[in-house]
Amino acid sequence: MTKILHLDTSPRGDRSHSRQLSRSFMDAWQAAHPSDTVIYRDLGHHPVPHVSEDWVAAAFTPPESHTPAMQEALAISDALVDEFLSVDRFVIGVPMYNFNVPSTFKAYIDQIVRVNRTFSMDYRGLVPAGKKMLVFTARGSDYSPGTPTAPYDYQEPFMRAIFGFIGVTDLTFVHAEKLNLGTEARTVSLTQAQERITSLVDTW
Repeated sequence: MTKILHLDTSPRGDRSHSRQLSRSFMDAWQAAHPSDTVIYRDLGHHPVPHVSEDWVAAAFTPPESHTPAMQEALAISDALVDEFLSVDRFVIGVPMYNFNVPSTFKAYIDQIVRVNRTFSMDYRGLVPAGKKMLVFTARGSDYSPGTPTAPYDYQEPFMRAIFGFIGVTDLTFVHAEKLNLGTEARTVSLTQAQERITSLVDTW
C-alpha cells in the first residue's frame, strides 16, 4: 500500500487547469489502486503562513533549547514536515506564475525545507530515498526546450533543485503549455496531458 500526498496550489477553483489535471490523475490512480492512502492539501485555497522572524530563530535553535514560544512558532512547520516525511509519493498541481511557482506553494516549501529536519548543515538531504514526485503544471506559453521562452522557465528547474536538495530526486513533470495561445493550441496541449495521465497510471 502506497501513501500519497496530493497538493493543489492554484488559487482558482474549477477553472484551474493544474487542479483538473492533478485530480484527473488521482481519480484514475485511486480507481486502479484502491488500497492506497491519499492525504489532500489545498494550498491555493488554504495557504500556510510565510516564515517569520520567530520561525527563523526557532528553526536554528536546538530543539532541547526551544521555549514554548519557539515551539508554537514551529508548530505548523513541524506538522507539515511530519506529513511530508510520512508519505511515499507526491502529486502536485501547480500553475506557472511569473515564470515560477505561486507564492502559496513557495510558502509551503519554506515551511518544509528545514535544517536538521529535511536537510543538514552540510547540505545533505534528510528525506529518505525512494520517494517519487509527479508534477502537473499549467503554463500560458510554450516553455519547451528550444523555444524562445524556454530560458524563462524557472519553475521546473527550481522544483528539481529544491526538492532534490532535501532528497527527492525522482521527479516527473507533465506540462500543459500554450494555454493562452488560442483554443486549438490549448485543446491539443490538454489532450496530450490527459494522454500522459493514462500512461502514468500504469507506469508511475
